[in-house]
Amino acid sequence: MRIAIPRTIWALGFVSLLMDMSSELVHSLLPVLLASGLGASALMIGLIEGAAEGLVMVTKVFSGYISDAVGRRKPLVLLGYGLAAASKPLFPLAASVEAVAFARLVDRFGKGIRGAPRDALVGELAPPEIRGACFGLRQSMDTVGAVLGPLLAMLGLWLMADNLRAVLWIAVVPALLCVLLIVFAVPEPEHATRPARLPITREGLARLGPAFWRLVALGGVIALARFSEAFLVLRASGLGLPLPLVPLVLVVMSVVYTLTAYPVGKLSDRMPRHRLLALGMLVLALADATLAGAHGFGALFAGIALWGLHMGMTQGILATLVADTTSTEYRGTAFGVFNLVSGLALLAASVAAGALWDAYGAWAAFAAGGVLCVASALLALRRPVTGTQGRV
Repeated sequence: MRIAIPRTIWALGFVSLLMDMSSELVHSLLPVLLASGLGASALMIGLIEGAAEGLVMVTKVFSGYISDAVGRRKPLVLLGYGLAAASKPLFPLAASVEAVAFARLVDRFGKGIRGAPRDALVGELAPPEIRGACFGLRQSMDTVGAVLGPLLAMLGLWLMADNLRAVLWIAVVPALLCVLLIVFAVPEPEHATRPARLPITREGLARLGPAFWRLVALGGVIALARFSEAFLVLRASGLGLPLPLVPLVLVVMSVVYTLTAYPVGKLSDRMPRHRLLALGMLVLALADATLAGAHGFGALFAGIALWGLHMGMTQGILATLVADTTSTEYRGTAFGVFNLVSGLALLAASVAAGALWDAYGAWAAFAAGGVLCVASALLALRRPVTGTQGRV
């Protein structure tokens, strides 16, 4: 008997689609605004992106913990998306690197607040037999927004004669629609999660189990191997891609991501997830090698497509593994802890990539990432994560 994906997961998918459309419109133009319009260096962009993504992961710990403690997910989901929506007008109004950094941090703070409660909600609503498919669907719809956002940016640049600030105002509209959708189309679950506050002590955290902590270690290594996608935009700009076509970088990456996240999620319900995860990291190593040696647009977009393929093969699976290895009452905290460690690693990776880029060139940043990709793939195969639910 075929099990249907619950309606609330579809609704959350459309919420993710709208907000990612808004955020990726901004993200596709932000490196150009910072570098060309405000004179920021690659290292500065790396610091901003790393700090922003690190803030996301740190915030997820607290929001996940709070959602477990109160037994409700929706209020934090609404607050997080609301903050992200409120940040969108700040980008076209920003007149300095510091102002852009502030807006970016507010946007990512909102993402951090909503992330763990939303993922915990998906984990609770998804039938165990199709959990990988449910996470894959939400991730795929999120990435549809990541395709539409840069496409809107390209259309806006064409219609508005390359006026970056005018185009950034477009991002306000889908962000507001996203908040309205949460208010009216995403109800609290009929059976709320039982409030459960995990003691923040060594003994308390041990309740999450050894399988979860092995996954945390693996996720940290994987995050070290993957720095911010802002460097893909910088790579394209450095190779001379015309400004109106720069958003195409994230479009290509996101199209591949969208087309692979759901099928890979379904596949992970039928075969060991850690093998797909290892394969995804090897794909990222190939993407790094391609981008490191790229001299033309063909190699550039081949590397970007491979980057998107790796995202589709890893991000949904990592979220599914967190749900597989944790109990319902502590799932929000588990997502928060996992993303904290991954976020700190991503911060280090983005700063290191920016420093290598400034000192030795783009090839050095991508080469270092490729080495770490191979290491993470070997780690996934040598010490596979096993959980109590699903095929892991």
